[in-house]
Amino acid sequence: MERAGSREILNLQQQVARLQALLEVSRQVHSTVDEEEVLKRVLRIVVRELEMEGAAFPSEGMRYGEMPARNAATAAEGETKNDGAQLSYALADRDGIVMTELHVAPPEDRELSLYETDFLEGLTLQAAVALENARNHKRNLEFARLQRDLEAAREIQRSLTPLQLPEIPGYSAACRTEACYQVGGDYLDVVLLQDGSLLMTVADVAGKGLASAIMASSFRSAFRAMAASGMPLEELAARMNRHHWLEGVEARRRYVTAIVARLYPAKGRIEVVNAGHNPGFLVRPGEAPQLLNASGTPLGLLEHMAYASESYEFPEGSRLLFYTDGLTEAARGKEEFGPEKLLDCFCGCVQLESNVILDALWAAIAEFSSGSPQGDDMTALALCHTESTETAP
Repeated sequence: MERAGSREILNLQQQVARLQALLEVSRQVHSTVDEEEVLKRVLRIVVRELEMEGAAFPSEGMRYGEMPARNAATAAEGETKNDGAQLSYALADRDGIVMTELHVAPPEDRELSLYETDFLEGLTLQAAVALENARNHKRNLEFARLQRDLEAAREIQRSLTPLQLPEIPGYSAACRTEACYQVGGDYLDVVLLQDGSLLMTVADVAGKGLASAIMASSFRSAFRAMAASGMPLEELAARMNRHHWLEGVEARRRYVTAIVARLYPAKGRIEVVNAGHNPGFLVRPGEAPQLLNASGTPLGLLEHMAYASESYEFPEGSRLLFYTDGLTEAARGKEEFGPEKLLDCFCGCVQLESNVILDALWAAIAEFSSGSPQGDDMTALALCHTESTETAP
């Protein structure tokens, strides 16, 4: 009885020692979040603590100690294999996907003890958890860096949007833009030309996100450079089209719809060219609303596309709205807000105050979509002729 009791105590002590050893190596492999360091520590533990001939992670190109020339066959998921030269242990993640394999070269003159086998299996489990944690940590760091870069890009894009429009006596102008993601492909601009006229544009790059935002920035540079010359609108559109075409295949895939207007404040007149964009809305006192339709394809689709501009009287009490399809495609289930509702809402805004009009449009869209997530970039520019220039203060 005493001998049996002694053996039980000895077995218990051995189990405690095994657990303590495994806890110690677990602490070592979990004390770092660097993937390469996790693997290096596992190899050192196998060779130094268990006195194996060598250990390696072949897929990672890492080894420690002396490995035999012959490699073991790839272990099946969660399986340990021994081809007489090496033991192979699969390190699987929480979903059971093998991330890498630990190959161990045991001493040639003896077989592994039960303790060593249990230790290697326990080490493999801990190493798999540590490796997955290290890879998740790396992904989290990369994601955080990407978020910082996107936030910086968003701030840059915001800085390129006019914060304050030029003040034109007798007119009220306002603009608003909201990207669907951190950055977007919508573009709007207002440029005061040397002759006192006001050049305005709303454009939409095909697609959403960072690629479209990059194209929108390129579009802005070209537009501002050409706008400064004061060339006729139809020529401006043709040159912008050819410029975008010459940017290459990827730019053509990110074609641009744009509507451009030139306001002559003293004359109460406006010129418009629409390059494949949503129809602009022109509302004048006592007249039915007029749609300013496209006269050509989006910019960048056809190399030698020609565009036509139209001239309109813009008397006191007139209103103009340019917008991107993010407004009309705002959805409630399968139903979209649509251009008809947008026009009705615009016509219902009796105040000749552009900011008030945009507030009303955004409120109507928000009420319609009932909190549904925004599906596209939303941009709009409103212009009102509040009073004749002769009586403007």
